[in-house]
Amino acid sequence: MSVIKRLAAFLLLILFICFLGAFLFGYMPYWFGKESYRTDYQDIVEKYSEEFGIDEAFVFAVIKTESNFDPDAVSDAGAIGLMQIIEDSFDWVSDKLDEDELTYEDMFIPEYSIKYGCYMLAFLYDRYGSYELAAAAYHSGIGEVDGWIEDGIVSAENPDISDFEGSNTRHYVTKIMKAYSKYSEIL
Repeated sequence: MSVIKRLAAFLLLILFICFLGAFLFGYMPYWFGKESYRTDYQDIVEKYSEEFGIDEAFVFAVIKTESNFDPDAVSDAGAIGLMQIIEDSFDWVSDKLDEDELTYEDMFIPEYSIKYGCYMLAFLYDRYGSYELAAAAYHSGIGEVDGWIEDGIVSAENPDISDFEGSNTRHYVTKIMKAYSKYSEIL
């Protein structure tokens, strides 16, 4: 084999390795990020996040954390659907939206679960002005979060997740905020 053919083969090998490296280090993290952070039901999320004034990236973060996009999900606490709505929350949102034609079982239907979840998240965000506190209230309840603020455990103006009582709540809110950050990059 001549020196020129060897040099050409070597340069082709180097070019292939550079291309493969660029692909693996450049595109694959983006692709895996998109795969890990799904956007199923995007049209429904866009519709209701816009209607109720809540960031769709936050809604996707809640869906990912609550049910990982399984519309048939049921928690140990009895929360159901994509956004893991409990029956008391369903009743409260139904009353606020003046909707009496739906039943709690309808929360297994993605459109209704997302609609009710978006309403609740928007209400909580409007109440607290913080995604961290809204997520904590979605998980632990308004009374719990109001108690932290009233007792001075958590600052309403500058909440610190490490101050949230209950390791489950801290873990939950940390997961939500990580997913929210990632969805904010993707969307």
